[in-house]
Amino acid sequence: MKSSQEERDVSEKRILLGNESIARGAYEAGVKVSAAYPGTPSTEISESIAKYDEIYAEWSPNEKVAAEVAIGASIAGVRAMCSMKHVGVNVAADPLFTAAYSGVGGGLVVVAADDPGMYSSQNEQDSRMVARAAMIPVLEPGDSAEAKEYMKVAFELSEKYDTPVMVRSTTRLSHSQGLVELEERTEREKVPYERNIGKYVMMPANAIKRHVAVEARMKKMAEDACGMSINRAEYRDLSVGFITSGIPYQYVREAMPDASVLKLGLVHPLPRKLIEEFASRVDRLYIFEELEPVIEEQVKSWGILQAVGKELFTVQGEYSANMIRERVLGQDCSADAPARVPARPPILCPGCPHRSVYSVLNRLKIHAAGDIGCYTLGAVAPLSVVDTTVCMGSSISTLHGMEKARGKEYIRNWVAVIGDSTFMHTGINSLMNMVYNQSCGTVVILDNSTTGMTGHQDHAATGRTLKGETVPAINITQLCRSLGIEHVYEISAFDQDGL
Repeated sequence: MKSSQEERDVSEKRILLGNESIARGAYEAGVKVSAAYPGTPSTEISESIAKYDEIYAEWSPNEKVAAEVAIGASIAGVRAMCSMKHVGVNVAADPLFTAAYSGVGGGLVVVAADDPGMYSSQNEQDSRMVARAAMIPVLEPGDSAEAKEYMKVAFELSEKYDTPVMVRSTTRLSHSQGLVELEERTEREKVPYERNIGKYVMMPANAIKRHVAVEARMKKMAEDACGMSINRAEYRDLSVGFITSGIPYQYVREAMPDASVLKLGLVHPLPRKLIEEFASRVDRLYIFEELEPVIEEQVKSWGILQAVGKELFTVQGEYSANMIRERVLGQDCSADAPARVPARPPILCPGCPHRSVYSVLNRLKIHAAGDIGCYTLGAVAPLSVVDTTVCMGSSISTLHGMEKARGKEYIRNWVAVIGDSTFMHTGINSLMNMVYNQSCGTVVILDNSTTGMTGHQDHAATGRTLKGETVPAINITQLCRSLGIEHVYEISAFDQDGL
């Protein structure tokens, strides 16, 4: 691991992943605290941040806790951040929605990594929609260099407008590389803490007043956005224009380099006057945004009805330069299609203990309510055991619901399977619910002592922190017994007779 001084001594430019660039931006912005739960495509952000000695970085048990850690650090007066994938934003929504009301002390940034195309996710959620509902501004960088710079801008906007700020990434940005100019870290003085009940205690009487402040803040940001450098109009051929942001901007420039482009760095709130001016100057107007029509719906609500968006471009999956060539230019890009190769479905790693467990369950003709993790692969042949997968921690609750719906006889040939990291994430709550509401069922915690699916990160039951420190590991067996469960068994996954 390189020291921070060695990091500063490298050449001024380096090729970095988008996630590494986000981490570098946080470092240069003077961030003091970073919290996250690993989730693809966001995981490398925290792994990169952990290399900087000046930043305290942790794996939290889940995204809600990570957000609350960052909020607490912000209230204490330092710049703080939390990182997560898009479905993690749902877990963190409770504190984030309220943090939008209370505002910040030191700058507070939430990095949300969306996954168009569902390369490693159970849905294609658009985090911009969540941020709009929460009244949190959203920045969307389009390459590694912007990812670094936008992090610094995000902290500046957070403190200027007294608000958490979301930086939205996507899989293509997170895991692509670009040239980034490294700069020195700017240390920022801690904001002195002053007790302010009206700002930080969100009881109804205070929250009502803060809601008014939030609405005023968003209105002011929308007005100021027209003059922000991260929103820029690039006028070229005025016969066609694109409104776009993030990675899709790269596709527009590749497919139609002569087209005029309004590139939005701040995608919520939108710079209305800037958009109206751009729309008035181009003959044909396209809105090119992945996933939901977040920009399009607002633009059309302003009466800019000539804008073409989702009636031409899909709401599903990733975009590409070829999509523009085919749907705007009418070109045949079939020759550019990827070569057809035999399908190669994902499999569990050689020697994985989950293989042994699933082979036993399969032999016994037992169904499994599954969870989020690599053990989801137990749903496909030849294991063919897992029947359900919803979200983190859902397996135990799903089994509980089945038992309450159909009785314990119905679930005699069912189990819930959940990994150790997922159990620490939200499975504990579900297990408590089974105990409290007197459920009868079998829960199998597949403990391989790591967060396997995202690249083998540590968690509270492994005994190591993100910074590599050795700490007491939570004993999952003792934890289960402490909940009042009488029948708790430990067994090697490879002891098939015992299983």
